[in-house]
Amino acid sequence: MRLRCAVLDDYQRVATEVADWSPVADAVDVVVHDTHYPDEDTLAAALADVDIVVTLRERVPFPGSLIARLPRLRLIVASGMRNSVIDYAAAEAHGVTVCGTASSSTPPVELTWALLLGLARGIVPEADGLRAGGPWQQTVGADLHGRRLGLLGLGRIGGRVAQVGLAFGMRVSAWSQNLTRERTDEVGVELAPSKEELLRTADFVSVHLALGERTRGLLGPAELALLKPTAYLVNTSRAAIVDQEALLTTLHEGRIAGAGVDVFDTEPLPADHPMRTAPRLLATPHLGYVSRANYATYYGQAVEAIRAHLAGAPVRRLPVPAAPGPASAPA
Repeated sequence: MRLRCAVLDDYQRVATEVADWSPVADAVDVVVHDTHYPDEDTLAAALADVDIVVTLRERVPFPGSLIARLPRLRLIVASGMRNSVIDYAAAEAHGVTVCGTASSSTPPVELTWALLLGLARGIVPEADGLRAGGPWQQTVGADLHGRRLGLLGLGRIGGRVAQVGLAFGMRVSAWSQNLTRERTDEVGVELAPSKEELLRTADFVSVHLALGERTRGLLGPAELALLKPTAYLVNTSRAAIVDQEALLTTLHEGRIAGAGVDVFDTEPLPADHPMRTAPRLLATPHLGYVSRANYATYYGQAVEAIRAHLAGAPVRRLPVPAAPGPASAPA
């Protein structure tokens, strides 16, 4: 019997174009889903006859309650090698293998700068005004050269954002709870003495932290109040790192110059969500990793994972097992 594979949330319907699915075509029927299923009931109904699911990032949660309702499911392939919305214990208990793919080859560095530059130079209102026949020149751009870029996080992505800032002639400082001077010296930026000092002094703040218990709500009302009225905040990491209600209040009250966000507390964003109409906000629909190169990697390696599954030799299984500790001495 042929297997059925569901590719979820392929909004652009490109999954079968950017990768070669022929290696599994003899055994697997691929069905692309270009709409998001907003609740477990509709998702369970859509996947009732599915053996394999391919899902992007953490768009779709797979709790134990959902996995239990999918008796045919045997393989989940999620892009990236980390996924916090899959219940691995439930998957194992129901005989479902979970596999990943390589991480983004072009992480959201480029989109971070697209948002930051778009904010600084008023690209959207100026372009919209020009098309609508509005006034010629409505905004006065904010300079980057000589201004301070404050980075919350200086890992793989934050480090690359820092390099671009330095190329623009910006003064770059960084902070995170475990950031060392060795790391900041390696990248060539300053180590901020504290989160509060970084927020007080930066002209542009960009968030590049993983979401966890220590970073959830890291920027709340008190932290946002430290920003200069001329400062801009950019978040392409996870929405929950920034208190969403506090950010909306800050924008409506005009206490910062603007914000650029690519991540939201609910995705896709509901039509009546207040983020859609907030002033001083440049928002994009989680495009940070949406590029042809990334999709070719994700879907190409999804095909590899399916092929390996059919051969009984899964690859890139999640969660990645912890490295074994030192061997015990013989008794």
